[in-house]
Amino acid sequence: GKTNVSEMALTYESDNLVFGRTNNPHDLSRTPGGSSGGEAAAISACLSPFGLGSDLAGSIRIPAHFCGITGLKPTAGLIPVDGHFPACEGAFELGACVGPMARRVSDLELMFDALSTADKEDEDVLRFWEVDGLRTDWRSLKNVRVAWYTDDGVAPVTEETRRAVESAARALAAAGCVAVDERPPGVEQGFALWLKLFQGTTADYVRGVYRGREAEAGAAARALIGSNAEFRESDYYAAVNERNNLLSALVGWMRTTPLVVAPVGSVAAFEHGTRKVFVDNGNKRNSPGGEAVNIFRAFSPSQAFNVFGLPVIVVPVLRDRSGLPVGVQIVGRPYDEKLLFRAARVVEEAFGGWQPLPAFALSLNGDDEL
Repeated sequence: GKTNVSEMALTYESDNLVFGRTNNPHDLSRTPGGSSGGEAAAISACLSPFGLGSDLAGSIRIPAHFCGITGLKPTAGLIPVDGHFPACEGAFELGACVGPMARRVSDLELMFDALSTADKEDEDVLRFWEVDGLRTDWRSLKNVRVAWYTDDGVAPVTEETRRAVESAARALAAAGCVAVDERPPGVEQGFALWLKLFQGTTADYVRGVYRGREAEAGAAARALIGSNAEFRESDYYAAVNERNNLLSALVGWMRTTPLVVAPVGSVAAFEHGTRKVFVDNGNKRNSPGGEAVNIFRAFSPSQAFNVFGLPVIVVPVLRDRSGLPVGVQIVGRPYDEKLLFRAARVVEEAFGGWQPLPAFALSLNGDDEL
């Protein structure tokens, strides 16, 4: 049979000629995201308690956001990626990772503890994050500085997305954090760097997979095969050097600001087959009628943290006017997952986290059967 890799791994969809199309359980006309959309849909619909996803450009976090569940992109290299297809090696090793997905943050943390190869209480890690002789206590968020932003300098977001981020920041402030409206250094360059680091390698890889069978490729794969993108060693290493300089500045900044709240992307789940999303950001003066945005650029807030390899948890916060979940990214420092989980639990508790779908809610009340 034919394998349409494009809809499995190159767009934020879960549709291929082997398994067919996966629908979002909140609205069957919409995608659950990709490429871990099937996992997110199954977890959201209570078909599975938890699962694994992989993430090079948001493929854990975007499905979690679309389906109203939680998902963790761990610190790069912290969870083994053995057996993953395609292999997470070469350029991919810099930003790709495997991580858990679940309905509740507590289940996410349980899976992380089972999967991780590192000791989160490691003294070297704790010493690295000491500031003025003090350590951040992950058991308490008192006086922990958290930055939040809704404008990454690349993609606009809806008013509901902005409200979700601000609401999550307020919840953390109520738990004792010091919340500040501030964009971390280097974030606005994350989208361009993602393309420099991974687009050429991805194009070369897809060409190799489809060599001699190009007619079987889906639309996204065909576009990539026919593009001018290719791996160029000098360009790649220049991008790596740029990334390392930005990462150094970002990690230095995070010594005193260990948590960040950010959008997952411009919008909630979009309809199957969408190539551009319309972002009505509620600001009619600066953007009358909104803005049409390519779906890849629309999720630049997620891609930036693949470039920098930081751990991120997505937590659902609210529903948009169509009743679709809207999650936020909570970003932590490398290897500081314990503090990240503490913050994610606060946001989950404040807004209720995953909510049963109407059919399941009826069943739980004894009025219907699954």
